[in-house]
Amino acid sequence: MGKTYIPEGYNSVLTLYETQNAIGVIHHAFEEHLGQTLNLKRVSAPLFVDPSTGLNDNLSGVERPVTFDIPATGTCAEVVHSLAKWKRMALYRYDFRPGKGLYTNMNAIRRDETLDNLHSIYVDQWDWEREITPEKRNIQELKFTVQGIVLAICDTLEVVKKKYPRITTELCREVKFITSQELEDMYPDLTSKEREHAICREYKTVFIMQIGDKLLSGKPHDGRAPDYDDWQLNGDLLFYNPVMDNSIEISSMGIRVDPFTLDQQLRKSGCDDRRSLEYHRMLLEGKLPCTIGGGIGQSRLCMLLLGKAHIGEVQSSIWDEETIETCKAAGIALL
Repeated sequence: MGKTYIPEGYNSVLTLYETQNAIGVIHHAFEEHLGQTLNLKRVSAPLFVDPSTGLNDNLSGVERPVTFDIPATGTCAEVVHSLAKWKRMALYRYDFRPGKGLYTNMNAIRRDETLDNLHSIYVDQWDWEREITPEKRNIQELKFTVQGIVLAICDTLEVVKKKYPRITTELCREVKFITSQELEDMYPDLTSKEREHAICREYKTVFIMQIGDKLLSGKPHDGRAPDYDDWQLNGDLLFYNPVMDNSIEISSMGIRVDPFTLDQQLRKSGCDDRRSLEYHRMLLEGKLPCTIGGGIGQSRLCMLLLGKAHIGEVQSSIWDEETIETCKAAGIALL
């Protein structure tokens, strides 16, 4: 069952043909800006992984990966949810050095996703990871990296608007940094999602830090797997979305766990059974490099920059009948 809402009077600024072309412009421009800003090298990445390696992203722990058997190897594989852990292993294997990193086009299937304006069972994002020294595992490095990503997004918008002057999207280059606890203190009577909408209406570009651990209310701001982000050094990047008058999360990112924080977060999450997996074993033994990384939604970025109301306008997926009928009634063509 979908939860699609189309604002009254909404019309796409671009035609279907122009939209497809504009998506290509965004991809080309943003990859160039992101690579230069964060010193990243493009690499190839897997669509599926061996479950025994522990490399798949477990998200909040309840989502089921798409699994299939491989007769030729006598084993099974999982379609990735994201490449959060694979990237760190890749930096180790490819012998990267501090200050340098990688990015890749990640395509995933999240079969249990709730369908709405922003969510699809098909996920496409730029997954990136950069090696850092242990001394840079701090909030200053996190904020510096976030600001670089925001500038890359804003510069990409300028490229698109030069080609399509009809686009009226405006973004704020100044980032409001706030912790999830400060946000809860500011809006104690709102849900986590309502807090995000409220803070973005006021500041336009917001990075909510420290996501995963419990707040004073007893609940986390949002779920986070315990084995990639350090919950004290991570966050979500959100922009104000004027089309829907709410917030849109473009990126989830953070400085990654070291052996100490991995041990702590596995205990807190009741996930001690993961310690025997290859990735977790190597990390606990201190064999993997210190890194910072995240994912940047490709379709969501296209939605934001092109002023779209539904993610199905910029990606091809499968939708429920209610979503299809709602969009048809509003004159929206789903790809």
